[in-house]
Amino acid sequence: MTDATSGDGTRSGSTAQPIGGAKGPDELRQQIEQTRGQLGDTVEELAGKADVKGRAKARAADLRDKAGAMTVQLRSSAAQAGHTVQDKASRAGHTAQGKAGRAGHAVQDKASRAGHTAQDKAGRAGHAAERHVPGRVRGAVQAGLRHPRAVLIAGAAAGAVVAAGVLRRRHGHGSC
Repeated sequence: MTDATSGDGTRSGSTAQPIGGAKGPDELRQQIEQTRGQLGDTVEELAGKADVKGRAKARAADLRDKAGAMTVQLRSSAAQAGHTVQDKASRAGHTAQGKAGRAGHAVQDKASRAGHTAQDKAGRAGHAAERHVPGRVRGAVQAGLRHPRAVLIAGAAAGAVVAAGVLRRRHGHGSC
């Protein structure tokens, strides 16, 4: 093989150095080592460019790393959004609960007032009716209030008589 040299006595290529520039064997050895290092670097660069499979693997590994980082970031964002929604829902629930409690108390107060009003009206109506009821009926009612067991027994007996009459009529035993 022959070296291509230019007219000024240097080699052509990226590592142009003067030919025969060494002034002694030590300097020549140093130049040889330097040239070997440069050639090694050049060979590594060329091998890296020629190793398509290796570059593809490295690129795939980089993309996997980026995808993993993106996944972690998306999960974190989703978790934070979930917590935000949960907090808002909790606050809305507490607000609704408070409003429902206040509305319940308002309804309870109105119902209580209506009950008291109805009770007062019923009491007044009872007193008014009591004034207009004949003495015999008033005496019977007062006796019933004093002896509720007797009224209960009489009511049960009357109910039994009515039930027997209804049953008899249903079965056709009555001659009415």
